[in-house]
Amino acid sequence: MRLHMGQVSLLRWVNNATITGWQPLWSYPSSCKISAFYCGAFSACTSAGTCACIDGFRPSDPDEWRLGQFVSGCSRVIPSDCEDGISTDSFVLLDNLQGLPANPQDTSEETSEDCEATCLSQCYCVAYSYDLSGCKIWYNVLLNLTFGNGTIHHTKISMRIGSHGKRRQGHIQHVMLVIGPIVVGLLIMLVIFWLYKISSRQTKVDGFLAVYTYTQLKRATRNFSDKLGEGGFGSVFKGTVAGPTDVAVKELKSFGHRDKQFRAEVQTLGLIQHTNLVRLFGFCSEGTRRLLVYEYMANGSLNSHLFSEGTSILSWNLRRRIAIGVGKGLSYLHEECRDCIIHCDIKPENILLDAEFCHKIADFGMAKLLGRDMSTALTTLRGTIGYLAPEWVYGQPITHKADVYSFGVVLLELISGRRATGNGNHRYFPLYAAAKVNEGDVLCLLVLDL
Repeated sequence: MRLHMGQVSLLRWVNNATITGWQPLWSYPSSCKISAFYCGAFSACTSAGTCACIDGFRPSDPDEWRLGQFVSGCSRVIPSDCEDGISTDSFVLLDNLQGLPANPQDTSEETSEDCEATCLSQCYCVAYSYDLSGCKIWYNVLLNLTFGNGTIHHTKISMRIGSHGKRRQGHIQHVMLVIGPIVVGLLIMLVIFWLYKISSRQTKVDGFLAVYTYTQLKRATRNFSDKLGEGGFGSVFKGTVAGPTDVAVKELKSFGHRDKQFRAEVQTLGLIQHTNLVRLFGFCSEGTRRLLVYEYMANGSLNSHLFSEGTSILSWNLRRRIAIGVGKGLSYLHEECRDCIIHCDIKPENILLDAEFCHKIADFGMAKLLGRDMSTALTTLRGTIGYLAPEWVYGQPITHKADVYSFGVVLLELISGRRATGNGNHRYFPLYAAAKVNEGDVLCLLVLDL
């Protein structure tokens, strides 16, 4: 029996000549016609009661879809290419949806071309529609979609899809046809030489972590010119490495035991592979320089969307998915890794969002490996005031429960939109929230704008 994101499933283990793994026997709700949130983002309910990705998208988690769990939704086949209002994306016309998605934003554009241009210039815009009623655009994600049954008039909506990969492929094919076999042979030789140069400058740690030189990372970050943020352990810069792939390069500050701290972080992160944890691509260790190379998260940290003025308010559904995702990430660290990993600093600043608003836990700079028997305790105060568990204050042994406490504070901030500290007369919001719950006044704790 399994409870996953509001769906109860009965699974059976199958091990035969054709298949090995869990197979679903029964689930409820068993149809998207029963539950409004049965299908996830960018997927639509079919006439058969199952979910299917819309054109240009594919399942975000194929394993969950195979088990009949569709709430993880779909993501673009080709990632969006948009930055500072400049985009090479294109649109695909969907004419098989039953009605328009909810919560569009009406604009004043008077032509279909102007409507498309407005959506293209806004990186958060995912779709637009233009008809006699005017121009409508949608931001971030599309939910609760339904495919038409072929017997009614269907609404036309244009979905944003990436085009960079398709354009590059077409360009290469054109060059090959024009220049001929001789130039193709030269290109192959150049590629082999380039791969050799890359392999000579990069080695592997534990089979998958790349080792970069300081010169490589200096070039990748354009001399560390695009600063994303700064924390207690160092500054983070945006860069681009071979691929091309956008990355976040964290340059650690010089401090005592820096080599020990650096190597502990690399060894810890090198073992971690989870959809709700920021992935480490590689590192640099030259002289006194210590740098880490992470995957790039385009939408920044959760706190910038929860507490900053002028940002769009996160929907309840997205807040729920963030809470579930962070919980999954912590569960993996605590229970599923070879050794229990305690993060020690769970807070909105360390929960990052990618271009599709997928959420991942970041900044393991203060993490420490503990044996599964919890016999080793952390003795040095770590973390951020407002999110620290009582064990830190009273000098008690620190276990994974300290992360659970911090996660609880983050959940309060998610549902209330208020920081744990610094809220007017309520200096520590969790205590205020506990008092209101005891009084039976729960609604006053919720986000007022939703």
